[in-house]
Amino acid sequence: MDGFEKALTLLPEGLRRKTRAFQGLPVEEIRLRTGRPPTVLREGTETPFAREPVTGEDLQRLLEKATGASLHTAAAALAEGYLSYRGLRIGLCGEVMVQRGEWKGFRSFSSAAIRIPREVRGVCDGVIRQLFEGGFENTLLISGPGGGKTTALREMIRRLSDRGMRVAVVDERNELAASDGGEAQFDLGAHTDVLIGVPKAEGALMLLRAMNPQIIAVDEITRPEDTEAMAQAAGCGAGILASAHASGLDELQRRPLYRALLRRGIFTNLVVISGAGNARRYTAERLEP
Repeated sequence: MDGFEKALTLLPEGLRRKTRAFQGLPVEEIRLRTGRPPTVLREGTETPFAREPVTGEDLQRLLEKATGASLHTAAAALAEGYLSYRGLRIGLCGEVMVQRGEWKGFRSFSSAAIRIPREVRGVCDGVIRQLFEGGFENTLLISGPGGGKTTALREMIRRLSDRGMRVAVVDERNELAASDGGEAQFDLGAHTDVLIGVPKAEGALMLLRAMNPQIIAVDEITRPEDTEAMAQAAGCGAGILASAHASGLDELQRRPLYRALLRRGIFTNLVVISGAGNARRYTAERLEP
């Protein structure tokens, strides 16, 4: 079952029938907002697929299916604002509960974004040949949100692994492997080991100690501890393949977290992903030491 089919299983029957009109098309997300028509996101544009507005009951049914009718067991994930379901990430918004200045969870839900991962082989062949024909050097992929980082990172992992390199992946949100019942739905290569559901910083060090990787791969560096773990792994001789949110080097350098990351000198190569859909471009450049 592909990602789109899995997403359909979460929808109430009426919405499911109408969403099937987009089957076979490159749908990136299905979005449900209470009081508004449901939409699909394709190539950066949202398109409504029903006239009737989404109800609170629709969202509740989606969440019950995604959590096995047990929202309280998903409290840790909800604290990050999303749920993982069989390789899908479901982002959530609504009214939150705050006690003594601390976030305690959602009081109610107003919208959900079901992100649908896709495997696209050959998506960045040119830049892979340019960067890795002579061997691997630490590489950082960047794009804006929804810009194709995860898809490109997945393909790089597969290609490096199938060349015989031992790649260890920290798949915190289960988006790279999309594991379902212990079996990866996406091909990450013949020599890849995947650790799912662990924070990136903790997971990278676990893999470094346990799996003797030649390359450690992580998606979306977002915290200072992620940077520290990448530096520690690189200092122990592991290669680093990672992604981050930024539209270009200038934006990367303006953000304190990523500016500190660049100062550590961990990465040799930067891959900038621009454009959308089939018009995406992959540009590689060397980072100054």
